[in-house]
Amino acid sequence: MMGITSKKSMPAHSAHTLFLYLCEITNDMKMTTTENIRKELQTLADSKYQEFHSSLLPGANNILGVRIPQLRTMAKEIIKKEDWRTFVESTDTIYYEETMLQGMIIGFIKDSPDKILEHVEKFIPKINNWAVCDIFCGGLKFTKKNKELVWNFIQKYLKSDKEYYKRFGLVMILSYFIDDKYIDKVLEILDNFSHEGYYARMGAAWALSICYVKQPEKTFDYL
Repeated sequence: MMGITSKKSMPAHSAHTLFLYLCEITNDMKMTTTENIRKELQTLADSKYQEFHSSLLPGANNILGVRIPQLRTMAKEIIKKEDWRTFVESTDTIYYEETMLQGMIIGFIKDSPDKILEHVEKFIPKINNWAVCDIFCGGLKFTKKNKELVWNFIQKYLKSDKEYYKRFGLVMILSYFIDDKYIDKVLEILDNFSHEGYYARMGAAWALSICYVKQPEKTFDYL
């Protein structure tokens, strides 16, 4: 019949091309979700941005150089897939951007506040620099409608002696809790603040500066 090419008449190079294509598809299917995402991140890497961003995070030697807007775009796409949990809960990440991406995805989760906080709690131990901490906190916008629940949740981190646990609590405060209802509690926390870690102390100073901007009278009295 016209329009149908039999196996015998198929050119050898076409059969070989098809074989390679099928092998590639099979290999992609065997790759884990994390590996596929890592592969995509590597294609987005920018060496100049990597050099610049690395200068902002002393000691970080696992930065690819993917820009934040690109990571947010990826996060929005990943959260639409059925297996997003596989990546968010993955512990075999290698690059800084993978951790950043996990945190961003948590910010896009549509679920009950308690379920979201379960993911938040699992993610916090992965925070090991100020950038991941601050962008993660900024993405947890579900806090705005669940302030009392989240306020109670962050107390253990504010009391922690771990530098980035404490910074997490402080950045959550300055992002969502400097208002008429919470200002007195916030100032009390800052008054009792104690930690030797540079990034924890900078978090406290940042929180106090936002208090002064948003609640100048009470903050001035405190000072």
